[in-house]
Amino acid sequence: MFEQLGLIGCGLMGGSFALAARRAGLVKRVVGYSKSPTTTQRALQLGVIDAEAPSMLQAISGADLVLVAVPVGVTETVFQSVKHLRMRDTLIMDVGSTKRDVADAARRVLGESAALFVPAHPIAGREVSGVDNADPDLYAGQQVILTPLETTRPDYLQRATELWQAIGSRVTCMTPEAHDTALAAVSHFPHLAAFALMLSLVEQKEEAAFLDLAGPGFRDFTRIAAAEPHMWRDVLIANQEQVRHQSRLFRKALVALEHHMAQGRADELLRLLGQASAARTNWKPAGPTGNPPARLAAPATPDDESPHARFSMSSFFGTGL
Repeated sequence: MFEQLGLIGCGLMGGSFALAARRAGLVKRVVGYSKSPTTTQRALQLGVIDAEAPSMLQAISGADLVLVAVPVGVTETVFQSVKHLRMRDTLIMDVGSTKRDVADAARRVLGESAALFVPAHPIAGREVSGVDNADPDLYAGQQVILTPLETTRPDYLQRATELWQAIGSRVTCMTPEAHDTALAAVSHFPHLAAFALMLSLVEQKEEAAFLDLAGPGFRDFTRIAAAEPHMWRDVLIANQEQVRHQSRLFRKALVALEHHMAQGRADELLRLLGQASAARTNWKPAGPTGNPPARLAAPATPDDESPHARFSMSSFFGTGL
């Protein structure tokens, strides 16, 4: 049980955490702050928070649990605003989609209080945002990745683990660098690709006519392109090296497929399509009914000459190129 949750950011992610923690009996009181006063007022009306704070400092003052639920580009600003506050017994977490930049900001700004900070990334969310969409079930059954700093106190890591588990989440721990490498591949670059596909349609005069014919496949592929632009701008800038690394690998695979199409190499095209189809068919989401999270290797160096980036193009093109 925590006496008071200081919530910085009362939108979808922060509001959902507050509702889930309150329902689980983990917090007695929630004091919220958002940049927009209308957001905190709406959070108060909806019962997401118990009191509005006029500043970040006042939201955190007196809290024994703090959740920073703002775009990752704003996280360091939050740390700067509260760095002089004495937080000897306060568990501090965030919910940002990138972790290396957040960890670096904590090291630079928080000083001794960085020992109380447990960076977290819930693999949950929706293409809609805002406190009106806050849902106490948002994190239930979902994976949460904790990326403790080298200075994070072990007992605070344990407290954070138990807290997320108490609201129904499955907890995995890894380094901030390993997190950003993995999430670039399975989240950040896929969002970039979805945004790019929609932009390619916008540039065509037949956009409306094409979209009238779009079916479930297009809907599923582009769903994440409806995500909140400001948040994803910050994510893509913060993790750009790893995202660009994934983009280069994607382009190599795309060029290979286009090459076989142009050359009429039906057998080679079928081989690659079959390889991709089998990989997707055999994939099971991590969790109780799927595969356990795999142990990650060292983070990839975002360089085409790195061992992680190097692969044989002949495996894509065959021997006829």
